[in-house]
Amino acid sequence: MKINSFERTLDMLHRGLDVNVLRRNVIADNMANAGTPNFKRSEVTFESELQRALDTETQRPALELSLTNPRHIPSWRERDYRDVRPRRVLDYVSSSNNNGNNVDAEQETVLALQTQMLYTLLAQSAAFEFNQVSMVLRG
Repeated sequence: MKINSFERTLDMLHRGLDVNVLRRNVIADNMANAGTPNFKRSEVTFESELQRALDTETQRPALELSLTNPRHIPSWRERDYRDVRPRRVLDYVSSSNNNGNNVDAEQETVLALQTQMLYTLLAQSAAFEFNQVSMVLRG
């Protein structure tokens, strides 16, 4: 299904807003458990996977294998960006406290601020898109 530029932009903004809400909740959970022994912080990954999916739309491999049977597995497949989902990932590697907890309150505060700023930027971008449509419809 082919979608137009406006619909695609709004869909991406909507996904970005949803991911940032999830990220804010994960950061709040990390902060709430900063004193819990053996608690491992989580983070949300999304943007890099989304970028890889978007890259498949424009970049084809230099060598694409031909399929001689419908049951063969293709060497390359275009990915739909709408299939990309955010993932909550536990950080098992680092340990910043003696009790096994790896939550750094300063780092989480900075991440919360970045997340809020990005959310605000995405919300303003969505409002701008709708203002553009409104201007076209009025005049």
